[in-house]
Amino acid sequence: MQAMLIEKYGKYPLKLADIPMPTVGDHDILAEIHAASINPLDRLVRDGKLRIMLKYDMPHVLGYDLSGIVIQVGKKVEKFKIGDEIYGRPSKGGAFAEYISVHENDIALKPKNLSHAEAASIPLVGLTSYQVLHDHLELSAGQKVLIQAGSGGVGTFAIQLAKAMGIYVATTTSEAGAGLVRSLGADQIINYRTEQFNKLLHDYDGVFDTIGGETLEKAFQIVKQGGQIVSVVGPPNARFGEAVGSGFIKTNVFRLISRKLTKLENKYNVKYSFLFMKPSGRQLEILTEWIESEKIKPVIDRVFPFKEAQKAMEYSESGRAKGKIIVKMKG
Repeated sequence: MQAMLIEKYGKYPLKLADIPMPTVGDHDILAEIHAASINPLDRLVRDGKLRIMLKYDMPHVLGYDLSGIVIQVGKKVEKFKIGDEIYGRPSKGGAFAEYISVHENDIALKPKNLSHAEAASIPLVGLTSYQVLHDHLELSAGQKVLIQAGSGGVGTFAIQLAKAMGIYVATTTSEAGAGLVRSLGADQIINYRTEQFNKLLHDYDGVFDTIGGETLEKAFQIVKQGGQIVSVVGPPNARFGEAVGSGFIKTNVFRLISRKLTKLENKYNVKYSFLFMKPSGRQLEILTEWIESEKIKPVIDRVFPFKEAQKAMEYSESGRAKGKIIVKMKG
């Protein structure tokens, strides 16, 4: 089969190559991939910036979102059958390819009202948003959250999910993205080019950070005492290392690199957490209900053919995308 892969870590172009078909374990399904999508995770893995947490054998096929059709099932698979249309976030990547073997617990039936291209835009951003807003921040109706970078791939989904949960949403974006985030239901829109969110907001229950750096540090100023900040890009801390069983050495490395944020936690009495999203077919089923009831809709910026996956990566790195970037294998 054909796949787009990297042969070593670094800012090298994706390579189109012929590789063996994947093996199918007892609890795996083999899917013909119809569409995948680009995420910041692809760049972070490519550049080797996640090697402290994720280290892959080379060559490695990128791609952490997929939608496709089941063409083979493992001996012990119970949830799916040949011909099912599925979508999911494969735990080991591999979606920039014609076929993939993926554990049945990492996928769900594709929403009936979405095309494969639309469905491929959902899993990573959807699961990330759900796990931040529901599992970690534990927000409920009437509470307030700041979602950074609202017009990006994660932000466009997170705003919709938060509104479906009855949460008041503030978000940051440029003037060009204001109309989009308003259409998604954002209650307060902050132009990050001309306004400072930490001067305008206060007493928020939580912050969903997708930017990191100084922006993450300033977020502590707007959260009420006892509130929380969850980042998907900021440094892991010792609490994260202990939760995922990173071991003594890695946990202490996390403690070291997050020491500035730990000081801010203590200063403002605000909890900081780093989230590395976990694949979950069960949570995708929950998202499917919201999608099929049209409370949440995919937001797609551009679709690229499979052999132009490198161009899709370059477009993603440009920072101009509003919504998700799709790589289409079929149709």
